[in-house]
Amino acid sequence: MTDDELAAHRSSIDEVDAALVRLLAERFRITHDIGVYKANNDLPPVDLVRQHQQVDGLRQIALAEGLDPDFCERFLHFVMDEVIRNHRRIAEAASEFMIEQETL
Repeated sequence: MTDDELAAHRSSIDEVDAALVRLLAERFRITHDIGVYKANNDLPPVDLVRQHQQVDGLRQIALAEGLDPDFCERFLHFVMDEVIRNHRRIAEAASEFMIEQETL
């Protein structure tokens, strides 16, 4: 590998990293809307059936792409844990708003 090739690879990595961040931002925008829906409809912040289906499906994709499925599962759980925290915050905020509205 030459210095120019190394620089080109690093530039490609930078582009992939930026795309990952943009995709995470999009995912969190979508899951925020889901959190609002769940809070407004008294649904729990966690859907374990959905979570297991998602993990199983992404493990299969990881295998097909030559990635370590255990690593991918850990990454997915890291992201999902943050989504669940966000859903809980949304539900708490909605609950506080409802309590304030009831006292008016």
